[in-house]
Amino acid sequence: MNKKYQNVNNLKVSDELLSFVNDELLKETSISPEKFWQGFDNIVHELSPLNKKLIEKREILQKKIDDWHIKNRGAEIKIEEYKKFLKEIDYLKDEGSDFKIETSNVDDEITQIAGPQLVVPIMNARYTLNAANARWVSLYDSLYGTNIIESEEGGSERYDPNRGQEVIKYVREFFDKFIPIQGTSWKNITALKIINKELVILKDDYEYKLKDKSKFVGHRGDANKPEAVIIKNNNLHFEIIINPKAFSAAHDIAGISDVIAESAVSTICDNEDSVAAVDAEDKVACYRNWLGLMKGNLKIQFEKNGKNLERKLNPDRSYISKEGIGSKLHGRSLLLIRNVGHLMTNSSIILKDGNEVPEGIMDAFLTTACALHDLKKKRNSRKGSVYIVKPKMHGPEETKFTDLIFSKVEELLGLERYTCKIGIMDEERRTSANLKECIRTLKNRVFFINTGFLDRTGDEMHTSMEAGPMIKKGEMKSSKWISAYENNNVDIGLKCGFSGKAQIGKGMWAMPDKMKEMIDEKINHLKAGANCAWVPSPTAASLHALHYHQINIFDEQKKIQDREQAKINDLLEIPIADRPNWSVDEINSEISNSAQTLLGYVVRWIDQGVGCSKVPDINNVGLMEDRATLRISSQHIANWVHHGVTTKIQVLEIMKQMAKIVDKQNENDKNYKKMSDNYEKSIAFKTACDLIFKGKEQPSGYTEPLLHLNRILKKSNQN
Repeated sequence: MNKKYQNVNNLKVSDELLSFVNDELLKETSISPEKFWQGFDNIVHELSPLNKKLIEKREILQKKIDDWHIKNRGAEIKIEEYKKFLKEIDYLKDEGSDFKIETSNVDDEITQIAGPQLVVPIMNARYTLNAANARWVSLYDSLYGTNIIESEEGGSERYDPNRGQEVIKYVREFFDKFIPIQGTSWKNITALKIINKELVILKDDYEYKLKDKSKFVGHRGDANKPEAVIIKNNNLHFEIIINPKAFSAAHDIAGISDVIAESAVSTICDNEDSVAAVDAEDKVACYRNWLGLMKGNLKIQFEKNGKNLERKLNPDRSYISKEGIGSKLHGRSLLLIRNVGHLMTNSSIILKDGNEVPEGIMDAFLTTACALHDLKKKRNSRKGSVYIVKPKMHGPEETKFTDLIFSKVEELLGLERYTCKIGIMDEERRTSANLKECIRTLKNRVFFINTGFLDRTGDEMHTSMEAGPMIKKGEMKSSKWISAYENNNVDIGLKCGFSGKAQIGKGMWAMPDKMKEMIDEKINHLKAGANCAWVPSPTAASLHALHYHQINIFDEQKKIQDREQAKINDLLEIPIADRPNWSVDEINSEISNSAQTLLGYVVRWIDQGVGCSKVPDINNVGLMEDRATLRISSQHIANWVHHGVTTKIQVLEIMKQMAKIVDKQNENDKNYKKMSDNYEKSIAFKTACDLIFKGKEQPSGYTEPLLHLNRILKKSNQN
């Protein structure tokens, strides 16, 4: 790829990025291109050396930890000695006095409304629009199209009236439990109307009221024959759509044709783990979509089933309140933007010393500059804030550096201090072990903390690589450190005053086709104290939203505040296998599972630039894979090779076998290039192998350096 650059002050800026910033991003703002680039030039040259020192500190600490484990290999790890060592090297900080976060001007979607959080690759405009519009999703469609309702027609295009009746029954039974009618059941009703500011429910000429009348908030259409009735429970809404002529209401005596659930209350538009953005062309695609969201004019045309369709952002939803006043409900999800972490650099901008720009610094300035357009209109954030999720920070020095970056962003863009709010991804070991002090450095900005089990496990394995062979991946979730990690995140968040002020989040449901299992299991995230949790699709959002009707999370958090806090000793327990006596078949089976999903993900990343996708596992169960899942798989095999549980030759042989399986699974993809035709020439296969065999040397076990390097190589070969 021949990149062209323009000299701008002390910077070389790629043509694509320069024209986007000057001609699109800064248009209709008070910031001129000259002012922006002059300020950015000065600030990036001030911040880049600090960024570099922080990355170097990661490497220094890792070397010291490696040496300590090598020196103590074979001996039992005594936790007090280990903690003392971690404090001596400045890995573990002394915990300071108690405090409460002071973040202000935070939207209700963060502070008051507990609900699902979507994560979507910002690079894909269609997916992004779907996610933004997933604030409201048909509960009927979501139930009908998933395995929650069991019938033979589940995957059929032909409508099954019996299945439709099961959907209606499911919703009515749910309403009976959480929005009950005094004296009768939702299953028996014949009509709904509004009389004297109250919802009146009819059954055989008898009139009934809701047990809790405050749950009715308004309607659309005529009060005697409403088109929709709006219900509110635990700060989340349902719209009961009444249309007797609709196909879906044919067997419904009350004429209810659908129930629309308020679903994805917030959405993370992701520049990081779910995208494959490696150069200026890719980064501009990401920034342009985010700009369209912030301006409110993002739209896309596409073809589906032979029809040309257009997708754009949904308007707010109008209704008449029970007081008879015209009102609106927010039509779309509150949009957050995830920047990249501190590690990677990008060739979009070259600094005066010839080095690439730190990508996280570039993201900070450009994604916030895009949000200037929303700060004028206040359509996304009514409170006038910009919500940035910052991943992969290691400890309080790095969270403090993030505060410095955004202070500089605000100065250049003329924003009030603390306009930029920061979400802390608690996914690195040094952050979870020092979480309270990390939050302290951002106490005026933090709006969110979130656990990331997979990245956190990947970092656990890399940090303790020399300690010994790790337990099997499937055993990680039941190990002592993981429960301490998950509980500690909630404990610290509540102690720092997050309840009613900020989000405490939990991770992704990774099986988008298994919604019944999600309904059974993901309620545990609420019981654990999380007021938001990640879902992979609008359908999953609407179904997970039901959990927030079942549990009032703020009441739950009050109960949790009284429990004993998670212990740092448990958090630091290393998940090494105690004298493992696994059979060859067990070892090969474990490696095969990791190798197959690893290859399935990497081949799409490298060859097609797909950063997140549903990858079938070895049993053909579709799993949402991103760089976090890749990190844990590659680090786990690397650890077993390093400790002689397996050999490089064995792993390479398994990789070749799994490549054939992955090729077979993708045979219907016309854009797919087989790896097994020529292993030596497949950049994707080589990358997957490098992630394992060079995994020990990768900074923090991250996969980005090798993925980016080889994706750029692949793009060069394609041009």
